[in-house]
Amino acid sequence: MKKILIVSAHPDPRSLNSALTTFASDHLREAGHEVRLSDLYAMKWKPTVDADDFPAHDPDHRLHVMRTSEQATLGGHLSPDVAAEQEKIRWSDAVVLQFPMWWFSAPAILKGWIDRVFTSGFAYGPQVPPPYGESALAGRRALLSVTLGARETSFSDRGIHGRLTDVLHPLQHGLFWFTGMTPLEPFAVHDANELPEERFQAAREAYARRLDTLFTAETVPFRSLTGGDYDRDMRLLPGRERPGTAGLDLHVLQ
Repeated sequence: MKKILIVSAHPDPRSLNSALTTFASDHLREAGHEVRLSDLYAMKWKPTVDADDFPAHDPDHRLHVMRTSEQATLGGHLSPDVAAEQEKIRWSDAVVLQFPMWWFSAPAILKGWIDRVFTSGFAYGPQVPPPYGESALAGRRALLSVTLGARETSFSDRGIHGRLTDVLHPLQHGLFWFTGMTPLEPFAVHDANELPEERFQAAREAYARRLDTLFTAETVPFRSLTGGDYDRDMRLLPGRERPGTAGLDLHVLQ
């Protein structure tokens, strides 16, 4: 049995994202796993970082978010809602983020969950291991499950929106891998604005196969910061990539 945290971000409980969240929760539980759910809209999650996140902060002093969040994290003085979400992540063996792509990114409420929960001292910072590898949250798998209104071909190497891999890089590499979690290839449902029953059934079947391999499938082979591929300025050393490799692909082992 494994422990999985699902974080869902859609305002309508009748939405495709909500249906996929329910399906994933039920499917994983039927397989014997333990599941916890953070439905951010149902929770009325506060999406902005402010001084209320750090009750012990002196209002007469400047709010330096990184330093203040680290002090509050290590001192046990975070607001209760943030502390509760951090505990869910600590508890988990895997984290699944379920969301619609809005303006080439996650909804603001999910970005706010990331901003508030992944504090210094918990997910990054000088008090935890270095990023991009065996960092603070190492040992957990991570999966993005995203719905997109556009067709699949438009998110490809020659598609007008760019490769989906590149669009999701800030979450895959900048959130998951930076904090030590090992990301899987994302699960995506395209043409999601109009999804007839037969396509929804096919999407559920495909999602079930991905969930069944949550702990066995190969993860994205990002390079480790401490693996000898980068110099002291965090730049990839010459000759480490295959000839012709460029852009974000430089940071994936070929």
